[in-house]
Amino acid sequence: MRIPKDQIPAKINVPGAVARVATDFGDATGFGKMVGEYFSLGAGTDIAPLLKGLKDDACHAPHWGYMLSGEVVVTYTDGKVETCKGNDLFYWPPGHSVRVVKDSEIILFSPQREHIHVMDHMLNAMTG
Repeated sequence: MRIPKDQIPAKINVPGAVARVATDFGDATGFGKMVGEYFSLGAGTDIAPLLKGLKDDACHAPHWGYMLSGEVVVTYTDGKVETCKGNDLFYWPPGHSVRVVKDSEIILFSPQREHIHVMDHMLNAMTG
């Protein structure tokens, strides 16, 4: 799920302050500690090969985040594909992969246990 910044409803909109709120934006029930992550990803990066061996060969951690800049294509195990671009607020549920189209700067918030497991798996795949 992605929402461009200008399509997030303004809850407060007064001179000097705008607070945009996207409600029902994923569900963190059942997850413990969260991590805050800042990713700098170069164009051409595709994590799909690094996810092989995980359930459904996909990232099984949900992510909430914001695209500061760039463009990524997110592919889900159900066949859905979406493109996230700079200034998009997003929620990526479990069961996805990411391919970077344009150099990207991304802020993510993820369940710590699940995403560290995925990142460790990816590091092992990179080191052989």
